[in-house]
Amino acid sequence: MEVTPNQDVLFCLDSHPLQETLCDLLGLVRGKLEVRRFPDGETYLRVLTPVKGVNCIVLADLSQPDPKYLPHLFLFGTLRELGARSVGLVAPYLCYMRQDRRFRSGEAVTSGIFAGTLSSHIDWLVTMDPHLHRYRSLDEIYTVPSQAVSGAPALADWLRGQDNLLLVGPDAESEQWVSAIAQASGHPFVIGSKQRFGDRRVEVTLPDLSEYRDRGAVIIDDVISSGRTIVECVGALRRQGLENIRCAAIHGIFAESSDTYLLENGLRALVTSNTIPHRTNGIDVSSLLAPPIRQSVIQSEGRRR
Repeated sequence: MEVTPNQDVLFCLDSHPLQETLCDLLGLVRGKLEVRRFPDGETYLRVLTPVKGVNCIVLADLSQPDPKYLPHLFLFGTLRELGARSVGLVAPYLCYMRQDRRFRSGEAVTSGIFAGTLSSHIDWLVTMDPHLHRYRSLDEIYTVPSQAVSGAPALADWLRGQDNLLLVGPDAESEQWVSAIAQASGHPFVIGSKQRFGDRRVEVTLPDLSEYRDRGAVIIDDVISSGRTIVECVGALRRQGLENIRCAAIHGIFAESSDTYLLENGLRALVTSNTIPHRTNGIDVSSLLAPPIRQSVIQSEGRRR
C-alpha cells in the first residue's frame, strides 16, 4: 500500500473501538501490522505499511498495561527505524498515574518512571481524563508535548434529554467534574463523602436525598476499577429510598470482573465511553480526541521546521 508524505497513518496493535472513527474524522490511513507471539512468549512484530517520511499515530489501549507495554515500545522503535517523520501516541486511558508519590520508604513512584520511559519513545501524547491527583498537569512528569482531554462533554451529551435524573458524584474529588456535567446536561447533582480503608474497602456517605426520591440516580465517575466505590454509593442511595440506579463512567477497567459484581449488587445499568474496549461502551469520545490529535501532528511539524 502506497502512502504519500502528506498522509498520516494510524497504527493499532489490538482492535480498538476508536480506530475506525478516528481514521474517518482525521482522514488517516489505517496502518497494517503483523503481530504474533513466539512459543516462548516473545513478540514478533512487522510493520506492513510504508512509513518513511510519514507522521505515525499509535492508538493504544493501556488498561492492564504490563503485557501490552513492551510490544508498543517495539512498535515505536520500529516506526522510527523505518523513517517515520514523527511518532505520536493516543492513549485514551493513560496507565500508571496513581502512584504519584512515595507513601512508604522504598516504594517505586511508578508514574514518574513510566512517564520518563514513555517520553523517550514518542514525540507527543494525547489522553483523556488522566488521574491527576497530586500532579497539576502531565507536563510535570512527561517531557514530550501532552494534551489531556476532558470526557465530560461526551457524558453531558449522553445525559442531555434524559428526564427526572439526579447525578451523583461519589466523593469530593468528583465535585468539579460532576457539577460541570450537571450544568451542561440540565440535571441536579449531589456529592458524597468517601473514606478509603484499603484497596478494596471504602465507605461512601451521601447528604439527605428526600427531595430526590422520585428520580433515577446516575452515578458519575471518571474510572471504574474494582467497583467498590460504586457499590458503596449504590448502597448509600438505596438506604435513602432510591432504587433506579445507573452508572456512567469515562474509563471502564473493571478489574476482576467488577462489571458483573456491580450489576449483581443493585446497579441497573452501566455505560462507559469507548476509551477502553468493553461491552458497556455506549459513549463515543472520538470527536473530542480528534482535534487535539490533529493539533499535535501540526505542532510536531512546526517544531521540525
